[in-house]
Amino acid sequence: MNAPIIIDPAKCKGCKKCVTSCPFGALYMEGKLAVVKADECRACSACVKTCPFQAISMAPEEEKSTGVNLKDFSDVWVFAEQHQGKVQDVVYELLTTAQRLAKERGCKVSAVLLGHQVMENVPHLIAGGADKVFVVDQPELADYEANAYTDALHQLIAKYKPEVILAGATAIGRAFFAKVAVRARTGLTADCTALSIDRETNLLHQTRPAFGGNIMATIMCPNHRPQMSTVRPKVFKKGTPDPKRSGEKLVEALKLIMPQTRIVKSERSGSHVNIADAEVIVAAGRGIKKGENLEMIRKLADLLGAEVGVSRACVDAGWVTVDHQVGQTGKTVCPKLYLAFGISGAIQHLEGMRASDTVIAINSDPNAAIFNVADLGIVGDLFEIVPMLIDALETMKK
Repeated sequence: MNAPIIIDPAKCKGCKKCVTSCPFGALYMEGKLAVVKADECRACSACVKTCPFQAISMAPEEEKSTGVNLKDFSDVWVFAEQHQGKVQDVVYELLTTAQRLAKERGCKVSAVLLGHQVMENVPHLIAGGADKVFVVDQPELADYEANAYTDALHQLIAKYKPEVILAGATAIGRAFFAKVAVRARTGLTADCTALSIDRETNLLHQTRPAFGGNIMATIMCPNHRPQMSTVRPKVFKKGTPDPKRSGEKLVEALKLIMPQTRIVKSERSGSHVNIADAEVIVAAGRGIKKGENLEMIRKLADLLGAEVGVSRACVDAGWVTVDHQVGQTGKTVCPKLYLAFGISGAIQHLEGMRASDTVIAINSDPNAAIFNVADLGIVGDLFEIVPMLIDALETMKK
């Protein structure tokens, strides 16, 4: 197996700096020469940057043992998730992002539509940004089943070789996309909050929260294809559809494996809370102090025609159900107006609402992190401000 790095024995002076800098323990010394363990090297390039003698370099793409020629892969794909024949909004958000990535990479955007009797969605996908739409419209795909969907997408990957594939970090996207990555023998970065193309390497930079949201990690997949990412709904904004856009429809007939599970019964959740689609959200955090105080937040939300959102602290305390939670472990939202009362602004929460058009934060702590993302910040007592807002709105409505 060839290693992702090359060590020039003529330049290596045996200083051992590369060995101590490798976070994976993939380098060791044989006498005064550094040697790489090919099966343990992760191509992080830490040793390349550390070597004072420029004795280490990254191996050319064609020399890395990946079993594929990376130059054969091109274009950005978006998995067009659909429920009961309707394409989900996150798909159009990803198509807009894919257009930006494709422009940076100099390639095309394709959507992959799996299901049965879903052809009517093709014009909408093209209007939303797809240059091509691959359609597998077969009875076996009428209901989502992980193994059949994995088989279908993997067959398309093997045939057309996309360079990048994006999917929504939905219940389906999270479970199904991981299986596809395993079949394709490639990597997957989940819950990305930013995507870009590196101008020097042409690699996809995939940024996501790590270590409980305490840091933001940028992940790359240099040696395998496709580069796969899932993105939460509402992280990116969808563009305006263009009905005049032209595109190509490619219908594929595939021989698929038999589904290993079947749907016995399907029931919709009894909850009607959908903060992800709300245009106005009134949110509360730990500063609300107790569950009973959420009643005034609900009253303010009703007067504004808004949904109630909360930070994780409120859910963990048992004051409200998880349907209302905004943040990394809750819902990602993108309302026109986000009112935050008593929310400190932990990074996990900010990642779920920073795309809001306008953020107004009210907190008694002038150093609260929420003020760093707020368009308008008010240092004050929410127990004084909320009743004042309620009184003002009720007066206006009389």
